[in-house]
Amino acid sequence: MVGATLGRAIARGLGVPCLGIHHMEGHLLAPLLGEDPPQYPFVALLVSGGHSQLVRVDGLGQYRLLGETLDDAAGEAFDKTAKMLGLPYPGGPHVAKLAEQGNPDRFDFPRPMVKHPGLDFSFSGLKTHTLTTARQCLAETGLTEQDKADIACAFERAVVDTLVIKCRRALKQEGLKTLVIAGGVSANTRLRQALETKLAKDCARVSYPALRLCTDNGAMIAYAGALRMAAGERDGAEFALYPRWPMTELSEPGVAPNRAGEVA
Repeated sequence: MVGATLGRAIARGLGVPCLGIHHMEGHLLAPLLGEDPPQYPFVALLVSGGHSQLVRVDGLGQYRLLGETLDDAAGEAFDKTAKMLGLPYPGGPHVAKLAEQGNPDRFDFPRPMVKHPGLDFSFSGLKTHTLTTARQCLAETGLTEQDKADIACAFERAVVDTLVIKCRRALKQEGLKTLVIAGGVSANTRLRQALETKLAKDCARVSYPALRLCTDNGAMIAYAGALRMAAGERDGAEFALYPRWPMTELSEPGVAPNRAGEVA
């Protein structure tokens, strides 16, 4: 509420329009800021500290949820794994860096729900498996730096494989050839490489934001606002704030009144 009030006050002082923007829509549209933006329709993988979702995107405000996490999000699992290994927050970049020094053949972590039909995710069991492995190493020889690196490597590979399998399944289900990946976890190098390699085999492409636009940033919110304003959307003097609001409830500009959680 404080942020929205400040945003509206700044807009009023500058004499510029003010639009309410859904935070995850900002992430979703960030790849469109690239030099070779994807074209609608496409499947979007939104992966961050609080979200792991597969969404079909047919246009601005035209979103259909295909699958989501049933418990921990991928980014949240990275953060909790980092904490287990004594790494700083946010955990994703630190786990990925440590994983580069790991032995990929030492541990084989489960790929959760990949044998289940559908497009939902679950990372809670993988997080528990990681904790169990760390405790076993600690009990046997003490948790060495190499142990930590090997665990980080196994964990990262399991998350990446799971996300790639689900993305390929979503594209096949929807009959589409373009995948957009956005959110903090989209900065993960192994994930980008794996998606590019696997989707090339399916004659599909993957698009993602520049690294500076993967984590939360003002540019993605402003861009989403600019697109909606260009499509004719305007907010009145007042609008409601929704700290938790499914992105699939968003509508096309002009179809229904906008509801939002952030201000552009």
